[in-house]
Amino acid sequence: MRSKLRSLWDHPAGPRTIHFWAPTFKWGLSIANVSDFRKPPETLSYPQQGVIAVTGVIWSRYCFVITPWNLNLFGVNAAMACTGLYQLGRKLNYDYFSDK
Repeated sequence: MRSKLRSLWDHPAGPRTIHFWAPTFKWGLSIANVSDFRKPPETLSYPQQGVIAVTGVIWSRYCFVITPWNLNLFGVNAAMACTGLYQLGRKLNYDYFSDK
């Protein structure tokens, strides 16, 4: 157990580096987007959700190009892509396929 914690602590993307803390704080964006699931779809913004989705997709791919691989960064960006796409789907459904 102790050796596993030590290897996490000493990892190039571990808690002693910015490569750990930046994606950890970025989870706040995904959490905020999840909390917006309860908002009415007419209040959602196409540009905002589009940027969140595209950013998530681009950076999810980039996470496996950089060294060291940063799974925390991949996870947060995959969550951003998924929540952004879901919100865009809600907005499109409301604007074009509902009776309002």
